[in-house]
Amino acid sequence: MAMAPPRDHAGRASAVIVHGGAGADPADGRDELRAGVQAAALAGWRALGGGGRALDAVEAAVRVLEDHPRFNAGRGSVLTSAGTVEMDASIMEGDRLACGAVAAVSRVANPITLARRVMDDERHVLLVGDGAHAFARAVGLPDCDPALLITDRQRARLATHVPDSRGTVGAVAIDRHGTIAAATSTGGMVGKRPGRVGDSALIGCGTYADSALGGVSCTGAGEAIIRVVLARRALDHLQGDGEPDAAARAAVDLLVKQGRGEGGLILVDARGRVGYAYSTPLMPVAWMSSGLDAPRVPF
Repeated sequence: MAMAPPRDHAGRASAVIVHGGAGADPADGRDELRAGVQAAALAGWRALGGGGRALDAVEAAVRVLEDHPRFNAGRGSVLTSAGTVEMDASIMEGDRLACGAVAAVSRVANPITLARRVMDDERHVLLVGDGAHAFARAVGLPDCDPALLITDRQRARLATHVPDSRGTVGAVAIDRHGTIAAATSTGGMVGKRPGRVGDSALIGCGTYADSALGGVSCTGAGEAIIRVVLARRALDHLQGDGEPDAAARAAVDLLVKQGRGEGGLILVDARGRVGYAYSTPLMPVAWMSSGLDAPRVPF
């Protein structure tokens, strides 16, 4: 049984919520999706329960999904038109607005950890391609053979031109100190041009955290999410004690109407309340918060 971490003197609750992408097919491996997001939520919760920070929680949760071949991130990423893997990821901590991101990387098993190292280094926010790979070696992250990231499932998708522009994974957490963090990771879209970068690497678009308001991780049509700067604008709807689910729904409506795309997002507000919304048939979600003894997996 998962144990709730203690609250601070103000009674602030801890929470972590994860998503497995708004492009999931409801008829394809639902139980596997449920198990995957549940494991990710538990990994994030254990990080919080052990006294860890929200940053530790979102990194741990996203790493679980990057390591799972069923999700479009890390191992299991979709393939470019050249049959290669190019991954994007970003992470943000809301106290200092510290952030880090990587794009078009192919030699790292866990892009979210590389994004965390970029953030911790503090010199830059976004590194791409070979520059990101060189940085990974400099900070001691092991090189990964890109072939190990490619699955038969994704080879088949590329060969049959199965459309899937919405697959992403992400996590948002608040810790006992009230710090909020968010993280997002993806392989992008099937058959994309090599070098294409989507919203998941762009702070304010796919990922954003401000501990005074909340944190957001988005998933969906990346170009549409970029057009409306979705993650940051979702937090506007939390102003004045807005309800998390209502804020998430308003942001997704914005994505559909102004961004002209489909997708979804998860969020946590400054009080530790979680919310989510999506416009696609399914977005796997799971969360844990103070007072729960097992992850909520509502699909």
